[in-house]
Amino acid sequence: MEYAEQDADAPDSWRQSVANFLALFTSTGTLICCALPSALAALAGGSAVVSLISAVPWLVPLSQNKEWIFLGAGLMIALSAFLTFRPKGTVACTIAGGEGCRVASRFQKGLFWLSAGIYGIGGFFAYGLLPVMRLFGA
Repeated sequence: MEYAEQDADAPDSWRQSVANFLALFTSTGTLICCALPSALAALAGGSAVVSLISAVPWLVPLSQNKEWIFLGAGLMIALSAFLTFRPKGTVACTIAGGEGCRVASRFQKGLFWLSAGIYGIGGFFAYGLLPVMRLFGA
């Protein structure tokens, strides 16, 4: 009986782990497509961006489709938030003593917040840096 009840929560935990990994993966994609070229242009100038694009030419199509990249990353982070913060049953945790569930929950919440932070940084560099620079006359 205990084994069956413990296994009943396993698919949810697996889905939550996959969603958190995909959220981290897609939010990192926002950094690569948009934040990296913007930060490089702001810090080192246009010649550094030209050198980067000549070395990594696939950045151009990624940057041209940044809306889709941000939409996909936002959806994955929203799914991750739903799976991470929704109320769950605690039957499996009380049977197993609860320590494993607490550790897994802390890890998954940390992974979610890391993904959300990366997404925010990417969003700032893709959409917010230019207006801020114009505001300060740079």
